[in-house]
Amino acid sequence: ACAQPAVSGEVIQSAKQRITSPEVGEAELTTLVSGNSAFAFDLYQALRDEDGNLFYSPYSISLALAMTYAGARGETEKQMADTLHFTLPQDRLHLAFNSLDLELSQRGKGAKGKDGEGFRLNIANAIWGQKDYHFLATFLDVLAENYGAGLRVLDFTKEPEKSRIVINDWVREETEGRIKDLLPPGSVHPLARLILTNAIYFNAAWQYPFEENATTDGLFHLLEGGEVS
Repeated sequence: ACAQPAVSGEVIQSAKQRITSPEVGEAELTTLVSGNSAFAFDLYQALRDEDGNLFYSPYSISLALAMTYAGARGETEKQMADTLHFTLPQDRLHLAFNSLDLELSQRGKGAKGKDGEGFRLNIANAIWGQKDYHFLATFLDVLAENYGAGLRVLDFTKEPEKSRIVINDWVREETEGRIKDLLPPGSVHPLARLILTNAIYFNAAWQYPFEENATTDGLFHLLEGGEVS
């Protein structure tokens, strides 16, 4: 019984409440969105040659990495900012992400698709930290105030595989069973101190449904000039 808390995903969180009315200027939001768009195109260029269908959310990835960026300093901070196109100062960046996230969440409440049915969009971001590792209170404050989040603690050192299973179970639940094994066996190293997970679940009707009786086999024309059936 004593070993169970090590893999329970217990959450440690700042006592500070989320800022629900962040004071962010239009220029700062424009800067944030422009940077996110630039990162989205960079990421697409890196992913476009992968086999299979591609469905990803650049915004949710930027949002998740912004949470870890709150704890970055020095060369790590610089490299993350360059890659993610973060140009706002740390404090303003997180306020801007908070404002944008609250706005998008509000728009999604009660929204319906073209078929009149509600749709589901769930961005599952979580930070998992090593149990008993010291995380700065200022880092936890930023997570709480701007993302309404805490840090889930597991024991990667003693129970890396059990920790992996806990993380995968959480992701599977957040994506309604669509993503079952985000982390493959052996992917959690005993020396890990922080793991960031990002997954997205989206379920909605097509704007223009594919009618089976009006569909025929054909060719798809690729950007490089080739064809696939």
